Amino acid sequence: MSDDSFVMEMCGNKSAWQIEVDGIEKIDLESVGAKIEAAGYTVGIRTRLAWTFTGPADLTLYPSGKLLVKTEDKDLAAKIAQDHVQNWVRA
Repeated sequence: MSDDSFVMEMCGNKSAWQIEVDGIEKIDLESVGAKIEAAGYTVGIRTRLAWTFTGPADLTLYPSGKLLVKTEDKDLAAKIAQDHVQNWVRA
């Protein structure tokens, strides 16, 4: 398993993707949230259960490290998934 492996699954309504990073079960929401914000996203809700962001796509970040990407554009979701794995969670 490489450090940048992840699973990207389409959610039932076909307008969102769930990104799950291999080997990550828990993250520091403050730390990862700050990196997403620094990448140009605007923070919406901040709770201990989830943070939301708006930007090229709407995002929901969970303490487990899962990221919900709300877009029908698979290429955009894949780019965000790469950022999530390489620059936000593992950086």
